[in-house]
Amino acid sequence: MLLIRMAALGAAVALAAPAAAQTQTYRCIGKDGKKYYSSTIPPQCVGRPVEQLNKQGLVVRRIDPEGDEKARAEKAALLAKKLEAEAAHREERRRNQALLATYTSEKDIEDARARALSDNRKAARDVETRIETARKRRAGYDKELEFYKGGAKPPAKLADDIRNTEIEIQANEELLAVKKKEVTQINARYDEDRKRYRELTGKK
Repeated sequence: MLLIRMAALGAAVALAAPAAAQTQTYRCIGKDGKKYYSSTIPPQCVGRPVEQLNKQGLVVRRIDPEGDEKARAEKAALLAKKLEAEAAHREERRRNQALLATYTSEKDIEDARARALSDNRKAARDVETRIETARKRRAGYDKELEFYKGGAKPPAKLADDIRNTEIEIQANEELLAVKKKEVTQINARYDEDRKRYRELTGKK
């Protein structure tokens, strides 16, 4: 008798389940401004805010595709920002460790600055020498042109030599300007190293 009652109860629950599922209703306002109701999300509601109603007609859930997408985008942006900050922190820590591994005192920093400035001055002098040599060569070509002032056409090779020398002078003058700017960059770099070294070692 008990088994019969349990079987009857199970059957009743099974029959009630579909009915309970059908008590849920979805409601939305379509693009046309009309309200749509259905036991499943209406096609007119796709991509639009949807309300899920219980059998009493009360809202039990709200589905907002645009809001969900916005929330996901904001979450992704926050994650990207966090990862960027963590990467910057790791890079700063790496630079600090490299700095302390490179220098044991402020004197080491100043010695490194002096070497860098000395190398820069030597490179600048080499460029100045090349410019001076090219200008002397250019002056020789100018004297050679004097022979053709009477109307004779200068040889093509002379014109090529003059043009190539002008290009060489211009290129080296631009390089010399770069070397002069590097002096400021070198000092700024070692000033920053010295500042960070003091911060990391607690020196004033």
